[in-house]
Amino acid sequence: MASQTAATRPPPWRDVRILRVAFQLGAVVAVCAFIAYLYDNLTANQRALGIETSFDFLDQQAGFRIAYSDFSPSGTVLEAMLVGLRNTITVALLGIVLTLILGTLVGIARLSSNWLVRRAAGTYVEAVRNVPPLLVIVFVNSAFLVTLPPIDEPEHVAGLLLTVREIGVTVPQGDAGVWTYVGLLAAALVAAVALARWRATVEARTGRPARPWLWGGGLVAVVALGAWFALDGPIVLSRPEVVGRSIEGGVAMGLPFVAVLVGLVLYTATHVAEIVRGSILAVHKGQTEAATAIGLSTTQRLRHVVLPQAFRIAVPPIINQFLNLTKNTSLGVAVAYGEAMFVTRTVIGNGNPAIQSILVVMAMYIVVSLIISLVANLANRRLRLVER
Repeated sequence: MASQTAATRPPPWRDVRILRVAFQLGAVVAVCAFIAYLYDNLTANQRALGIETSFDFLDQQAGFRIAYSDFSPSGTVLEAMLVGLRNTITVALLGIVLTLILGTLVGIARLSSNWLVRRAAGTYVEAVRNVPPLLVIVFVNSAFLVTLPPIDEPEHVAGLLLTVREIGVTVPQGDAGVWTYVGLLAAALVAAVALARWRATVEARTGRPARPWLWGGGLVAVVALGAWFALDGPIVLSRPEVVGRSIEGGVAMGLPFVAVLVGLVLYTATHVAEIVRGSILAVHKGQTEAATAIGLSTTQRLRHVVLPQAFRIAVPPIINQFLNLTKNTSLGVAVAYGEAMFVTRTVIGNGNPAIQSILVVMAMYIVVSLIISLVANLANRRLRLVER
């Protein structure tokens, strides 16, 4: 039998499995050889021009400041690039959260039965989605932010302190007993979830509305208010105030940061809205009809039936939009926001080698994108249906 199998096996130069492996190995070798050629050519040209070929410049003094940060010119180039990376991550994480919320709401509004809501959402999506994100950022900065009052005449609006230099935000700040208060709130949340589940089982058994989340929310509210008065106000509001030429108290945000964040959120949310809208339409209409038949309201249909199924479809393309938002933070250079690419351009402008600087910032973007992809893919795996 073994001899018959050997006799029927094709020779190596005709075996598809061997040829496939050989071609793949050949492609890898060719790519590595091409990269080695480019590297040798680059280093040879740099040496001929007297340009540094190592990464030792990262330990040298940067010699410049980064606006709206505590970075000192005496810091190293690597520390400056890490500050830019931190600014990039800050915009990316806040932008992802705000984009998901705004995009989901606008996507739902696109399917609203209310004509005005539907048209307003559609106008926003079509108007913003079809212009470059850089134009949106510049528009937000030029049309809105630079028209804010000077820092000598600030305006207080709904917990915000508006000036043309910075925007201050009122935030809660812990006082004595804050950790005890947080622990009581955490215990109340756990108890509220248990209470809501018990009320849900009662509703399923009796058929009478049990309002589980109303009961759970009421429990949290009672514990929060009771602990607040018992601990004599463990959390206070830190309100921003102008002191000299800067803002103290609360959280101060520079206008370039606000311009990049708002511009990217407004732009990326239009794409997420279309993804959410298409995903909702992809849910079989029989699901909505069945939910209506058992007496669910519009909000209950969306929350319990439509959106859970729609997000199984929407998560993969939404991940791509998150990555696009992260990479588009490099457009902050147009409004002088100190993100990774802006700092890298400053480093290069100070006479440091361009190739190595760009390689470092490329590595930073790759690492951040891979981490976002990993987290988002884990969420996608959790939401994905398991075939039986």
